[in-house]
Amino acid sequence: MSALKKHLRNRLALRRYRLLSRLAVTIDWQVSAPAHLISKKVRQVMQYAWLGEGRGRVNVQFVSPEISQALNREWRGKDKATNVLSFPFELPEGWEDKQQFLGDLVICLPVLEAEASEQGKTLSAHLAHLLVHGLLHLQGYDHETEAEAQDMESFEALILSQVGFSNPYADESVS
Repeated sequence: MSALKKHLRNRLALRRYRLLSRLAVTIDWQVSAPAHLISKKVRQVMQYAWLGEGRGRVNVQFVSPEISQALNREWRGKDKATNVLSFPFELPEGWEDKQQFLGDLVICLPVLEAEASEQGKTLSAHLAHLLVHGLLHLQGYDHETEAEAQDMESFEALILSQVGFSNPYADESVS
């Protein structure tokens, strides 16, 4: 096991026993969604994905494919709707962020539903995975290189396993 994985596993284990860090989540429903979408397990996994000390804040918006496509085109140069977009908060120079505002996650619910169906996953499990993935991006994690991708994927799987979600990448390696 790599040193990074050991460090992250120890950090997650400590978090279970002390509730010093909390993530406040604001949800903006721009599209209709099932009432049970943000289940207790989904809320718990978001808490585990917050790696900072103390309190953190994030906004999550559920949007239509049209809004997702427009944002993806503007910010990433990709003219299609996507499952999740992360917009890290950048504090203006000279300001102090006592709230630890991470930024915004934009989730396209129709894309999320289609992917969950195609991949044979529950909507809750796929949403949990995308929220963890997005939250890690907001905290500086990325997957630009193969090594970064492997680290991020194994970290996502570790966080998800803390509340009983299976590894979202387990079936992707099977041909």
